[in-house]
Amino acid sequence: MSGPEVFLDAMPGETRGAIARDGRWETLILHRESDRATHRLGARSVGRVTRIDAGMRGAFVDLGGGEPGFLASRKGDRLNVGDKLEVEVSAEPREAKGPTLTLTGPATGEVRMMRPGPSVAEALALLAPGVEARTGVDAIRSTMEAEEEATSAGGLHATALARVSVERTRALVAVDVDHVAGTGRDAAREKARANREALFEAARLIRLKGWGGLVAIDLIGVAQDGEMVLAAAKAAFGADPRIVHGPVNRFGVLMLSLPWGRTPLEERLNAPNGRPSAETRALAALRRLRLAMAQNTATPYLTLRCPPEEATLAAPWVEALGPRARLRPDPTASGATIDEG
Repeated sequence: MSGPEVFLDAMPGETRGAIARDGRWETLILHRESDRATHRLGARSVGRVTRIDAGMRGAFVDLGGGEPGFLASRKGDRLNVGDKLEVEVSAEPREAKGPTLTLTGPATGEVRMMRPGPSVAEALALLAPGVEARTGVDAIRSTMEAEEEATSAGGLHATALARVSVERTRALVAVDVDHVAGTGRDAAREKARANREALFEAARLIRLKGWGGLVAIDLIGVAQDGEMVLAAAKAAFGADPRIVHGPVNRFGVLMLSLPWGRTPLEERLNAPNGRPSAETRALAALRRLRLAMAQNTATPYLTLRCPPEEATLAAPWVEALGPRARLRPDPTASGATIDEG
């Protein structure tokens, strides 16, 4: 088993970080200049309670703009509209809802951000301590590759002994595991190994996509060693005390609940229609221009040609790349191309 590989790609408009272990992507973090800083994971703010919702057992807290955050009430909490609180983002916005908050204490003064959440570089350092992040062409290509896998719809992901399918619905994340017949004589032991491999693969994919919530894993076989499966699940999904592990039911399905963290990648990248947003397309075009500039240092300047909507968004970012970068809006273009000269 090899150590983690870490990649950091910072460009105008967006910074990306990616981590691979044993040659497989498991983390992709995106920060955009358009993000609301008070809504980022780990950001700490003074907020004001705007509404108490007894049915949801919590309060909505104004953070100074955008959707209010939601603060779940704890036993003994006595919150009132107008209260000033110091809160921290424990889960970023998702599904058109504001961030989830945790209470750190009472506060006074104006609604404001007290401390930003960790930067991409800081988040990578926490996830892979002591590993230096690679930058440049390697980072551009690697984060593009990680995004391609993270946003792939459906499909089977193979391990040595199992095929794993991971899909998110509105209610839960469904994981289906199929056995790939091996050559071993001990079928029961082989299936147990296949289930363990599948748990690690499912955990990797769920982390990469930024998913949380209820997870249902349909394991191979019906009769399971509950303790063995639980130990494998804890090893695969980590030791976060917020993870709730359920037993394997009589149908061979393992249930667990994962805490949400960052906004799911498909929501970060896509418009409500499920297709890449104009901002995502503009940033992807800019990334191609940066890659071309890094690979082709002999040409005096390179021109990004793209549809006008993307060009309008990309204009200040292209200018920030320096005099070698040019931009040409093209109403006839269906995508981005890079021209020499």
